[in-house]
Amino acid sequence: MKRIIAVLLALLMLAALAGCSAAPAEEAKATAVPAAEATGDVSATETNEEKSYKIGIIQLTEHVALDNACKGFIDALAEKGYVEGENLTIDFQNAQNDQSNLSTIGDRFVSEKVDLVLAIATSAAQTMAGKTTEIPILATAVTDYEVAKLVDSNEVPGGNVSGTTDMNPIKEQIGLLVQLAPEAKTVGCIYNGGEDNSVLQAGIAKAEIEALGLAYEEITVTSTNDVQQAMQTLVGKCDAIYIPTDNTLASSMPIVFSVATEAKIPVICGESGMVESGGLATLGINYYNLGRQTAEMALRILTEGADISTMPIESLKEFDYSFNQEFAEAIGLTIPEELQQYVG
Repeated sequence: MKRIIAVLLALLMLAALAGCSAAPAEEAKATAVPAAEATGDVSATETNEEKSYKIGIIQLTEHVALDNACKGFIDALAEKGYVEGENLTIDFQNAQNDQSNLSTIGDRFVSEKVDLVLAIATSAAQTMAGKTTEIPILATAVTDYEVAKLVDSNEVPGGNVSGTTDMNPIKEQIGLLVQLAPEAKTVGCIYNGGEDNSVLQAGIAKAEIEALGLAYEEITVTSTNDVQQAMQTLVGKCDAIYIPTDNTLASSMPIVFSVATEAKIPVICGESGMVESGGLATLGINYYNLGRQTAEMALRILTEGADISTMPIESLKEFDYSFNQEFAEAIGLTIPEELQQYVG
């Protein structure tokens, strides 16, 4: 009996020793640094979920230029790995050119506490800037941020607004007009006098036109309802027409086409979307590329922590020719040989 008890005691002592030796091994396993981490390969051991962002997009109205800017923005984000429905939520709102809608959309984005707002067109940017000083606001399709009172300066914005400008090469556009209509003596200009961007561009165009020794005529509108009558008045006073990147006129280009082609008057526009919708030609902004450039700014803010108050307003460095062959044929104009490569 004593022998059995002794054997049992020996077995119990061995078990206790085994338990004590196992504890340090488990502790070492728990505190060991993973091999990948020790070698600096953090990506191999990354366990944190990728951050998801919510972006509010407020667009003044629907027309080709603004739509292209929006598409370029979203496409560029996706190419960088930020895809709607995966790690990105986009709340797109079109104000249908209505100020009360802009205000309602702005309030919505503030209440939802979106991570960033893309404001497409000056009025959209001005509305959002009046709603928040905290949420970063990137704008596009804005010609001059200082004139629109969105920033302290285009070089150092100073607040929560920055973005990309759609300022056109107006001097070159007037040069294109003269190239296509060399016998023109008077150039007309039509735009919405309530759009700051348009007023600025019209002033520059007037100076360039008069510097060439040509006469300048202008007429302003307040809405799309005014465009047909204004165009009919203008074609009776000029030999060619220049239209800046104006949202009201961009939405009315089929009317412009109808009146201008009947009167055999060439129309040079501020951007290619307006040409596609009813103008003759332009050397201007590619709004899709402008949207893409704005997306690059957004990524610097969201993923790198860039300070929007110090981000200068950016502009495109290259411009595109665009021609409307249907318009040219309607007024009996032949595109010069040196520009034929851009017709298509």
